[in-house]
Amino acid sequence: MKISFEQSGGIAGLRFATTLDTAGLPPEDAQKLRRMVDEADFFNLPARIVSPRPQPDRFQYKLQVQESSRQHTVTVSEEALPTSLAPLVKWLGEEARRKMREKNP
Repeated sequence: MKISFEQSGGIAGLRFATTLDTAGLPPEDAQKLRRMVDEADFFNLPARIVSPRPQPDRFQYKLQVQESSRQHTVTVSEEALPTSLAPLVKWLGEEARRKMREKNP
């Protein structure tokens, strides 16, 4: 499974991004990532999830998951983030920030 993640927006307008392949992760991380994708029912989410009342300076998240022949992209605003998707977004966001810190110590 390959996952691309991008977080943009916010007050500072910072962008964090990462791409992960479960084949290159430690087995426990790969299993956790697959479980979060399954629990979010990711492949059945709409392509765009937005709040009926958008708020300025909030984050936007873009996730793309590719597994075998399936591929799905979801763009979601922070204020409309489904509870089921929140753990995956949080985990990927932390991973993206960690990679950024490693590049720019």
